[in-house]
Order: sequence, then structure tokens, then C-alpha cells
Amino acid sequence: QVQLVESGGGLVQAGGSLRLSCAASGRTFSSDAMGWFRQAPGKEREFVGYIRWSRGMTGYADFAKGRFTISRDNAKNTVYLQMNSLKPEDTAVYYCAAALSSQALVTESRGYDYWGQGTQVTDSS
Repeated sequence: QVQLVESGGGLVQAGGSLRLSCAASGRTFSSDAMGWFRQAPGKEREFVGYIRWSRGMTGYADFAKGRFTISRDNAKNTVYLQMNSLKPEDTAVYYCAAALSSQALVTESRGYDYWGQGTQVTDSS
């Protein structure tokens, strides 16, 4: 089992920044990649980005490129989502997820095996 706990969400004005954290515990040694997704009210969950534990390789959705950065601290089993230049449309519940297989489709929800409970990011403008 893998347990994922997100933190760092909150209210933020347009143009502001937030850093989300996702602490992983359990079978992290077998987790190949971590992903971030988000779900806005009335919309489907969408891919934000991912990072590979071993080499730190990352990938992002188009809306996240240039504004969001994913990083990891292997010693702490924690991944981060740094979000800058936030926009009202970034309001959503943000989830982190763990993919066990190196062959997982890491840009889609179905590629992930474990999910956190989510953390809310809300535009306060």
C-alpha cells in the first residue's frame, strides 16, 4: 500500500503563487512516478504534470508549462507542485497520485495506482 497526503492548498489571488506538497509513505520504493491532477467544479479530472522518482524527468500539460514546476525530494519521499502566476481558472482540487509501473501511462488518470485525498486551491480575487 502507498499512502499519499497532499498539503499546501488555500486561497490565492490571481498572479500569486502556491506550493503544494505530497508526502508518500508505504511502498514508495516501487513507485516509479508521481503525478499531479486537478478537478474543477463541474469538470473532469485533468492531468497537470508528472515526475519520475529516479531521474527526475518531468512532463506537463500545456496549461502548466512555464507556470508550474514539479520537483521531488527522494529523501523525504515528497513531491512538490510549485504554481506561479495563478489564474482564476486554476481553482480546483489538486490531487497527487503514484504510478507503480515504469510502463504506466503517466499523463492519464488510469495510469496511477494510488491517490491522495486532494487539496483545494481557490482564487480569492
